Amino acid sequence: MEIIHGIHPLNPSKKLILTIGMFDGVHRGHQSIIQQLNRYAEETGGHSALLSFTPHPRQVLQPDGELKLLSTLEEKLDLLCQYHLDYAIIHPFTIEFSRLSAVEFVRDYLVNHLQIHTLLVGYDHHFGRNRMGDFQQLEELADLYNFQALQLSAVLENDLPISSTKIRNALLASDIDYVTEALGHFYPITGKVIHGYKIGRKLGFPTINMAFSKDKLLPADGVYGVRVELQNQLFFGLMNIGKSPTFDFKEQRVEVYLLDFDGEVYDEIVKADILCFIRGEKKFENAEALKNQIQRDEAYFHSRLHEWKT
Repeated sequence: MEIIHGIHPLNPSKKLILTIGMFDGVHRGHQSIIQQLNRYAEETGGHSALLSFTPHPRQVLQPDGELKLLSTLEEKLDLLCQYHLDYAIIHPFTIEFSRLSAVEFVRDYLVNHLQIHTLLVGYDHHFGRNRMGDFQQLEELADLYNFQALQLSAVLENDLPISSTKIRNALLASDIDYVTEALGHFYPITGKVIHGYKIGRKLGFPTINMAFSKDKLLPADGVYGVRVELQNQLFFGLMNIGKSPTFDFKEQRVEVYLLDFDGEVYDEIVKADILCFIRGEKKFENAEALKNQIQRDEAYFHSRLHEWKT
């Protein structure tokens, strides 16, 4: 997959088959669109391309809304790489760009710049200023500018469309089983390993502390089972998200205790896949009580490891 920053002429050797969207989290609905896009491109002898934007439009148009994302740009591109697209086009979303009408966006960017052959969109796709453009208008523009427009049906979960909003709500409720099912993959948290307060090491559970993007949506505070790829090996462990109320820390932190690992990996980029929810965050009477609880958390996670090792 070739990553292209900004919409500009590609001069592809084959016709361009394009889809558009934020693809936040790259959930099963998104995966269905990408798979159909790739299939159509193969059947018609074209190149498959996905157009997305950064930052998220809501973060630009509603800066006080505090929208958190299921995937950072790096995580999204990492996920998209698994689906064998020919191109991923990432265009900067600005106030000026948001003011383009549906006609201007299609004519100037999709037709004149990208020279699209076919545009495949999801069941609820809207575009242009104030999201006024719908599929009916897209069909009219396709006739006018000589490209093909196709609308794909939604992927359903319990008879309802899968959506990034529903997955966000499930994360905040610690419903990791639903999150994993709707995403079609484990929820990742990626960050650089930084120095912490060494509290875990004093308790006998040395942790790696992860810096995380301010735009990334974290699950509700608590303890989670995770899988981490580190130094070309897979490790399992416990992730704690929260403010460690037993020690009265003020800032939210993400730290991971890895089973069978005690090395130093400062400044490395680590991706932790969340496997399960273990318990909510709790303030303990003292460090010894917390240590005993961590031992119980570890025993519980050990009892379930076969679910992810097979």
